[in-house]
Order: sequence, then structure tokens, then C-alpha cells
Amino acid sequence: MILKVMNETPFAERLLGWLEQHGRKHLPWQEEPTPYRVWVSEVMLQQTQVATVIPYFERFMARFPTVHALGTAPLDEVLHLWTGLGYYARARHLHACAQLLDAQHGGEFPSDIEAVMALPGIGRSTAGAILALSRGERHPILDGNVKRVLARVFGIAEDPGSASGAKAFWSQAEACTPQRRIAAYTQAIMDFGATLCTRTRPACTVCPMSAGCVAARERRQTELPTPKRRRARRARQAVLLIAEAGGDLKRSVLLERRPSPGIWGGLWSPPQFATASAALEWCSRELGPVERAEPMAPIDHAFTHFDLRLNPLCVRCAPPPRVAESDDRLWYALRTPPKVGLPQPITRLFERMLASEGA
Repeated sequence: MILKVMNETPFAERLLGWLEQHGRKHLPWQEEPTPYRVWVSEVMLQQTQVATVIPYFERFMARFPTVHALGTAPLDEVLHLWTGLGYYARARHLHACAQLLDAQHGGEFPSDIEAVMALPGIGRSTAGAILALSRGERHPILDGNVKRVLARVFGIAEDPGSASGAKAFWSQAEACTPQRRIAAYTQAIMDFGATLCTRTRPACTVCPMSAGCVAARERRQTELPTPKRRRARRARQAVLLIAEAGGDLKRSVLLERRPSPGIWGGLWSPPQFATASAALEWCSRELGPVERAEPMAPIDHAFTHFDLRLNPLCVRCAPPPRVAESDDRLWYALRTPPKVGLPQPITRLFERMLASEGA
């Protein structure tokens, strides 16, 4: 049940007043807020900080200034520019969506929100943000920052992930969205949650909502929104086969494209195995007799729900392997790398390998 301690109209007015003084007004995607630019920024900002996104967004727009440019680009190049941003399904969905927009909508976003929501990787909140920020159309949004603000100000204690909780949050978001200055309000509520009503240490003493905020009045800032139930973190290990070929100047490593579903889907990575013996057996079968095998320092990487330790095993075969490149296999030249998407831990490993040459 929604506790309407503050009327929705004063809420929007105070938020817009706060935006005038404290809101962010010079972010790259605000300078020319076309549906395309807003869409790319919204996808990049999912679970990623603004400061991290800005250089990625600028590089992405320089290379793919239009929907058509993105849709006709090779997926490998899209993933290459996304390397390090994480959650790579976002990049695959962007590419697939751009292709569909180009083929079915002339490279333009539909005006109907239901049609926007039908596009790959675009949910109700992202669709609303695209149309609100680029065209000023009245659609509520409900990202993580907005949920936190609404939960605290209006005392919504239901789990946002439950059906009843989602209904309550969307109802409140709809009630709070004003009839005018839609783009400004949408930007304001996102900025407010990101910079003032933060997950930890919210700045309640300078908050324009504090007088009517349930969480501030009842000191429930850490309780609202209702925290997600924590899953027990799992730990996984795998052997990473670093099969080398070529001399120092042409030193290359064999990579395979990972399947689209799952971890690092669509990216390129050295083959992974459960054990070192399995890796060496595969290497002998596929590449030839192993002349040298040396373990390297392990790589630790944290995903959302589990921790991964990769144990690189560097091997050289004799004679040098002759494995043809294909759609799912390539030799990655460390000094002259091709434009393909790599997981960030693999990028750091290759940088470490190059650095060791000059040590």
C-alpha cells in the first residue's frame, strides 16, 4: 500500500527546483538528445556509473553516429568498443536492435511506447526514458535510482521485484510524473537518486524532500527500498589455455568465440577447461605435440553472483601449430590486435604478457 505523505505535485516541483541548482546539465548525451543517443546512453548506464560511461559513449558515438552505422557494423567491432564496460548482452542487444530499426523503421525509433518496448533489450523503463528525454513525451520511468527515491519518500516497503511491488512502484511513478517539463523531470529524478538520495549515506540534511519523506522521518533510509535477498556467492575455477605461436614481433594467442548465451557471450577468449590435463589433451589433439607448458599467475574476477578464478596455462607446440582461422577461432596478434571484443580480464592478461617481454 502506498503511503502518500507528500503530494505528487509538490514532489515534482521540488525535484525540478533541485535540478535547476544541482542537476547535471552537460553530459554528452544531453547535448543532442536524439532517441538514438538517449537509447545508447540509457543502455550503457544500466548498472554502470556515469563517469565510467562518458568515454565509452563518446567513442561509441564517434564510430557509430547513427542507427544505420551501428546496425551495419560487424558485431565484433561493437563488442570491441564495449570491452571493459561489462554486461556484454547489452552490446549484443544494441546491435540487434539497430539492425531491426534500420530494416523495419527506416533507422528511426517508433513513436508508440509499445512498439519501442517490443525492440530487443528495451523494457518499459528504458522505453519511457527514450521517449521522455528525447521527445518530451509523458512516460514514467523506474530504474534503480527512481525506485530508491520513491520507496523512501513515499514509504513503499514492498519488494520491487514482486508483482505487487512492481505495481505499487509503477503506480507511484505514474502519479509523480508531471504533465509538463517531462524531459527535465525525468533527468531530475534519475540525477536525484544517483547523486543525493544514494544507496548509502543519502544527503538527507540538504534534501528538499526531507520534511515529507517517510524514510527520513522514521529513520528507515537503510530499510527502503526493501533490500534484495542476498544469494550465497559461489566460486568457480577454470584453466585458461594460452596457446602461443609466432616470434616476439608476431606473438599470437589462439582465441575462440564464446557462445552467445552465458558468460562473456559473443566475446573472444582463450579456450577454458576444467583441468590442466584436459587442456593439454585438447592441445595435443587440436594443435600438435606440446613442447612447453608453464602456469601463469591466476586471474580473479567477480561476477554478480559468483567469483571466478582463471588459471592460465601457457603452452608452445612443436612444430608450430597450423590451425586455420574460422568464424569461431582466430589467432590474436598481441602487438597488432584485431578489433574484436575481449573480456576485461583477458585484456589485462594480454597487457601483462606484453609488459613481461620488455621487463
